[in-house]
Amino acid sequence: MNFANLAAQLNAGIILPEGIVIITLLVVLVYDLIVGRESLKVTPYMAIAGLLASLVALVYQWGASDPISFLGGFNGDSMSVIFRGIIALSAVVTVLMSIRYVENSGTAMGEFLMILLTATLGGMFLSGADELVMIFVSLETLSISSYLLTGYMKLDPRSNEAALKYLLIGAASSAVFLYGMSLLYGLSGGETRLSAIASGITASGTGPSIGLVISLVFVIAGISFKISAVPFHQWTPDVYEGSPTPVVAFLSVGSKAAGFALAIRLLTTAFPIVQEEWHFVFTALAILSMVLGNVVALAQTSLKRMLAYSSIGQAGFVMIGLIANTDAGYASMIFYLLVYLFMNLGAFTCLILFTLRTGTDQISEYAGLYQKDPLLTLGLSICLLSLGGIPPLAGFFGKIYLFWAGWQAGLYGLVLLGLLTSVVSIYYYIRVVKMMVVKEPQEMSEAVRNYPEIRWNLRGMRSLQVGLILTVIATSLAGILSNPLFTLANNSVSRTSMLQASMGKTVPVATLTSPADLDASKTP
Repeated sequence: MNFANLAAQLNAGIILPEGIVIITLLVVLVYDLIVGRESLKVTPYMAIAGLLASLVALVYQWGASDPISFLGGFNGDSMSVIFRGIIALSAVVTVLMSIRYVENSGTAMGEFLMILLTATLGGMFLSGADELVMIFVSLETLSISSYLLTGYMKLDPRSNEAALKYLLIGAASSAVFLYGMSLLYGLSGGETRLSAIASGITASGTGPSIGLVISLVFVIAGISFKISAVPFHQWTPDVYEGSPTPVVAFLSVGSKAAGFALAIRLLTTAFPIVQEEWHFVFTALAILSMVLGNVVALAQTSLKRMLAYSSIGQAGFVMIGLIANTDAGYASMIFYLLVYLFMNLGAFTCLILFTLRTGTDQISEYAGLYQKDPLLTLGLSICLLSLGGIPPLAGFFGKIYLFWAGWQAGLYGLVLLGLLTSVVSIYYYIRVVKMMVVKEPQEMSEAVRNYPEIRWNLRGMRSLQVGLILTVIATSLAGILSNPLFTLANNSVSRTSMLQASMGKTVPVATLTSPADLDASKTP
């Protein structure tokens, strides 16, 4: 095989966005080694520039005519482009919010950025991985980097405890997931590509055997750990509370998005003959996640732990789109994760600002904050109300789209439960807003009473301010001007042949330009 044929089969241009992240990682590493401690002034902006360049490359990857690369190991289809974009964008906002936080903790910024970029790289590869070995290597790249980030504050006992819990539970979930994939490999006759696995299992004529069901259960267990679904959520509250807050922000969005991308690709491609079984399992997971996540969040006194249980409930809402298994279902998942990126990272940015100024994250300490810091109060209020689904913010349209897709698919009980638990979630979100806004001056908390002077000119504070303003504006405008995001989410599904095949459609929606075309596509 000559070099030209090999290059054509590898089709390496599809992973250009990931290549840019790798180059950025190496540049940050070398610059930090050469310059030392003073690299803090430059390396975060290098990382942001590299991630933004990666996002630009993803825009040019949209609608690629030949998205398959590395001999079928990676699929750069439209769905993977969206998920890779969500992960890269969450990393950009995480870097913005981490500059002041990491410097304030006295730890090295260069190492933090390198591990964060490695986690971003793992998540981006996982979003397009189309082969078992590629899936596992990408998953472990993301997971191991996440363990390191969780324990990054080495002098903080809570950070060490969170990292140990995350490592032990994560290692167990990886082992279970790997065992499920090994069963899948054996049942398919030694295939590693997901499409070939489905064909191999079908050709064997064994049907939905007990081995395949066991493989499915183990794979779902591994995925559920990554998306914090009940009952695989035990690590979430403790890790969220003990980890550095920027790390928690990234895990809540970037890692969760990668987990859902893996769930969609692996379940729809490799497990088509047990579709009813995995729909049933995810229905149970969604019910448990929505109920436990939102009910337990009511009792939390720490804003960090409240957001941890909130993220468990949010995962339950997103699973409704996966269970629906329709165009609207998958598009609603993508739309919700897009808006969740802004509103959740915005809430964590406000949490970091308040913690840096007061040293606490207790909800009771937010009493009377509007009198001392109106910008922080406004930003946190908008993000929390959006997470609760209050119109006309982005979260309202995201939930409406998810529930509408579920209702169309006949998931009436799941949608009604989602609406009920959404009402519960509004209570604990509004409780924080009320604490900040309604309290009289004499009821102001001790932390707010001693609130320091607001100084945006300190190193790293300006980037926090930029991150806060960007996420709040995006959360507000994504609700009012949601149509472009709806269109983007719908197009990403209609252009992804894997999803169209799983729903039994032979003609992609994107190719239909008129009612006549639509009628013709239905003609046998």
